[in-house]
Amino acid sequence: MNLPERGAILCPMPITRRSFLRSSLAVPASAALARTLPVQKYHTRNRIALDPNRPQYHLLPARNWMNDPNGPIYWNGNYHLFYQYNPNAAIWGDMHWAHAMSPDLIHWQHLPIALSPTPGGPDSEGCFSGSAVNFNGTPTLIYTGVKAVPPAEATLRDGTHNFRESQCLATSSDPQLKTWTKLPQPVVPTPPPNLDVTGFRDPCLWQEGSWWYMGIGSGSQDVGGCVLLYRSLDLRSWTYMHRLANGSDEGRQTSDPVASGDMWECPDFFELNGQHVLLYSTERKVYWSTGKYDAKKQRFRIRQQGMLDHGAYYAPKSMLDADGNRVLWGWIQETRPEQEYARAGWAGLMSLPRVLTVGSDGLLRIQPSTRLETLREGQLPLHFAEGNATLTLRELRAELELTLNAGGGIVDLSLGNPTGRPTVWSFDPDAGSVRIDGARLPQALDDSQPMKVRFFLDASVVELFVNGALACTTRIYGLTPGVARLTLHDPHHSLTESAFWHIKPISPDRLTT
Repeated sequence: MNLPERGAILCPMPITRRSFLRSSLAVPASAALARTLPVQKYHTRNRIALDPNRPQYHLLPARNWMNDPNGPIYWNGNYHLFYQYNPNAAIWGDMHWAHAMSPDLIHWQHLPIALSPTPGGPDSEGCFSGSAVNFNGTPTLIYTGVKAVPPAEATLRDGTHNFRESQCLATSSDPQLKTWTKLPQPVVPTPPPNLDVTGFRDPCLWQEGSWWYMGIGSGSQDVGGCVLLYRSLDLRSWTYMHRLANGSDEGRQTSDPVASGDMWECPDFFELNGQHVLLYSTERKVYWSTGKYDAKKQRFRIRQQGMLDHGAYYAPKSMLDADGNRVLWGWIQETRPEQEYARAGWAGLMSLPRVLTVGSDGLLRIQPSTRLETLREGQLPLHFAEGNATLTLRELRAELELTLNAGGGIVDLSLGNPTGRPTVWSFDPDAGSVRIDGARLPQALDDSQPMKVRFFLDASVVELFVNGALACTTRIYGLTPGVARLTLHDPHHSLTESAFWHIKPISPDRLTT
């Protein structure tokens, strides 16, 4: 199938993380794989490796479907990142925990699958997202298991299928965390009594003194999403306390509570720069809140709120690196049709590592990790003639840094093949705004400061950062190496700095990252 000349989507409508509620992905893997999609069970290594849409310096598996990052942890001098993975096809279903290990957060080694569904167990229909912690010297995973149950016991219902989500635990004694031993029964088997929940999944954990706390994504129909708070001394016996945070009913009627905002997924809660941060995913977006946390009453008072990324980015998970930085990963989604990525043999990837901070104003700051600078291969000069500079990209791996004068005129950055319509990012420092193909991103920037832009291109992915305040991930399919062009249009001479680098791949064969 010919790929479209231009596939950028500002407000993507990809297959969502839990859209299995409306699809056959809600049935066991064997049935899901029996669908009549044009999916080949096996794809040659070369076909996938040579796919020009396939990124080369982002983490992704050699084949098949991936989504949420799970349980990042620093252990025995290495970083470990788990993620949701379907080992059987490049479509959502049959959720396992895949596993990658890195010495530097950039270069990764794929390790054996860490968690697989246990037939007859509480996770027989899938091992959903969760967290990893160091519990008294023992690496411990707490994750959501999914099992088919009678309707009265279900926390997930779509009118046909009924599933119960429970929180499960596994431990490892392996120095490289390759093997895990599950407890046979969930540590939190059901939601709190008398709560009619829209979901019950994706635990996040933190420690305060001798107590461990766990936030679980949940919500109530026509009430709104929330995070349910539990606590424990041993990670085995948990007591429900109250809602740590909750939203409100948005008045949207939909069969999917995530799409309506009545269910919050993938909460992440942590202290940062003297404040606390809550991340959660709903309505196909990721939101952040900062504020004060009362550790005595376990209450979170929100001060500031915003959107973490304005594009194809979802379900992020964070950790502290060895230097004490709060590092974040997110799932970069596909925005092309399901049949296309199923046929391609791979779908989804991990974002570049991002470092979070909180300013004195309570606003969350987001920057790409400085570790990425080690991938810079060679800087190329940008030659402007009549306000324009154009580069033909021999490889679809690049980084661009721009600084625009405060109060300066608009600078356009366009990317595309010469025969197609390019995607255009417009930076307006005077208005403090960013537009993509004319659509303004719904976030205002400080127009009294210079506008600093970081732009990362990796095949079909662009990750954009502006002033450490705005992030937007865009998918662009069909770019051709050696043909695609990147053009800067600066008629008002607003640029004070510009730099362009080629970026090295992290895999010698585009498969084994």
